[in-house]
Amino acid sequence: MNVQLLACTPQPERTVACAAKLCYAAADISTVYEGLTQEKTAGFLDMLAEIGHESPIEHASFTFGIEGVSRSLLAQLTRHRIASYSVQSQRYVKENHFDFVLPPEIEAVPEAREEFLAAMEEDARHYQRLAELLQEKHKAAFLAQGWDEKEAARKAEKKAIEDARFVLPNACATKLICTMNARELRNFFTHRCCGRAQWEIRALATEMLRLAKAAAPHLFQKAGPPCLRGECPEGKMSCGEAAAVRQRFAQLEVQP
Repeated sequence: MNVQLLACTPQPERTVACAAKLCYAAADISTVYEGLTQEKTAGFLDMLAEIGHESPIEHASFTFGIEGVSRSLLAQLTRHRIASYSVQSQRYVKENHFDFVLPPEIEAVPEAREEFLAAMEEDARHYQRLAELLQEKHKAAFLAQGWDEKEAARKAEKKAIEDARFVLPNACATKLICTMNARELRNFFTHRCCGRAQWEIRALATEMLRLAKAAAPHLFQKAGPPCLRGECPEGKMSCGEAAAVRQRFAQLEVQP
């Protein structure tokens, strides 16, 4: 998994404080940034947290580049709908010898690992064979329609992989760019940094949180699973490891 913070709102915390100041102070647009020192910016962020006024937080956005994650993760990630996603298309990008994500629990058992790798090889073989068969069919049709050899081959390949991709597994790796505003990010971290989240998206969320904290430490100082801010809300489904979780995220906070 490779995660990078590609871009974010310039001075994200000051931008949020600016929006909060306009709500609560007699400020004009031309002067709203004036006097927003680091201390006063932090004060506005603390005030928003204290009174539960979260809409100003939406004015800061963060764009992440993500690769080496599975299509299984993608299905979970896109359930967070207040976000923008651009995903490398299996319709336009051929997946010969595709990369895949090997779950640690499978990798830890030699027989399971062997079975998994064999399945990936078989899926790749079926994908390539399906693409070849369909491309041959489509190319003949395009040639019959009067397309020249080169263009018929290009169009046939594109049409072939549209259907060949149906055999690809959830483990198939993908790449995407994801943008969320800070309010949605904090909600995302609440749900996906939790120990009950699936391991892959939990690892992604934790790395995204580390990067977001580096860019806006005060804005995300209490972000993460709910047990960082109080009792675990999961009831009998709780992992029962709140103390260890708090320690782990405290260490995440001090990383450079």
